[in-house]
Amino acid sequence: MQRRHVIALAAAVASLTAGTAFAQAYPNKPIRLIVPFAAGGTTDIIARVVAEPLGKALGQTVVVDNKGGAGGAIGATEAARAAPDGYTLSVATVSTTAANPAINPKIAYDPVGDFAPVINIAATPNIIAVHPSFPAKDYKSFAALLKSQPGKFSYASSGTGGIGHLQTELWKSLTGIFVTHIAYRGAGPALNDVVAGQVPIIFDNVPSSLPFIKSGKLLPIVVAAPQRLAELPNTPTFKEVGLEPVNRMAYYGILAPKGTPKEIVDKLNAATKKALEDPAVKKRIEETGSFIIANTPEQFAQQIKDELAVYKQVVAKQKLKLE
Repeated sequence: MQRRHVIALAAAVASLTAGTAFAQAYPNKPIRLIVPFAAGGTTDIIARVVAEPLGKALGQTVVVDNKGGAGGAIGATEAARAAPDGYTLSVATVSTTAANPAINPKIAYDPVGDFAPVINIAATPNIIAVHPSFPAKDYKSFAALLKSQPGKFSYASSGTGGIGHLQTELWKSLTGIFVTHIAYRGAGPALNDVVAGQVPIIFDNVPSSLPFIKSGKLLPIVVAAPQRLAELPNTPTFKEVGLEPVNRMAYYGILAPKGTPKEIVDKLNAATKKALEDPAVKKRIEETGSFIIANTPEQFAQQIKDELAVYKQVVAKQKLKLE
């Protein structure tokens, strides 16, 4: 019996030593960072801002790989099934870890059980914006117009089950307003059609919409943020228009597959924090209207659980199903 304990202890020590050695050698080749949406959206913007300085901090190239479709589920599923060796990471969003899993019970991954959260990079406000030709130019007239003509207008989102979709449904559930949902393969394609006047309304993340707002190609109506944004001082928050529950910001974090050694998760967390300390990186992220978070793996894991619970309630209340 005693000999068995000694062997078990030796095996545990050997395993720990091997894991530590592996983590110390990591990384020794390029790292793939899956972005589960098409290029041009906020997820893609944040990933590309962070990828280069993260690579410098780790001593290896971080390659951004866009895998869009199904509200982020295609890229997230591929990321969940990757080898847990730290060489395939993914960008976590509210869409992929909360909204989409909440509406799709058959989704091919568990947002809580199939990943090892690394860090929440940034929190990003969301915004309702319209094409400049839209008859209503402020929130009060916007809400009144939609209420008076239910079903006449449509809105674009990054995809069914994405944050734009579910957050709009949360807003609809509180206001009694009905607008028709048009799903895209990412925020980039959705924005293109709204800017072109094909769809009048979009519920999007601020970073991807902001350039179009600044150039006059989109008109901001209301923003989901703790306070008015410096970049959009005349745009009220949902709290200001009496809808504080909609004031939920998006998050953009990094996930590794379940089973990734803790030493590697911690190394990635530290390297990302180092990248975010770069004044140029910090400025670039904050210029998009985002707020740097840079929290611990444990804190990010709790955020994911909390957001999933909120959107499960929205799906149940609105009786939402995949279209």
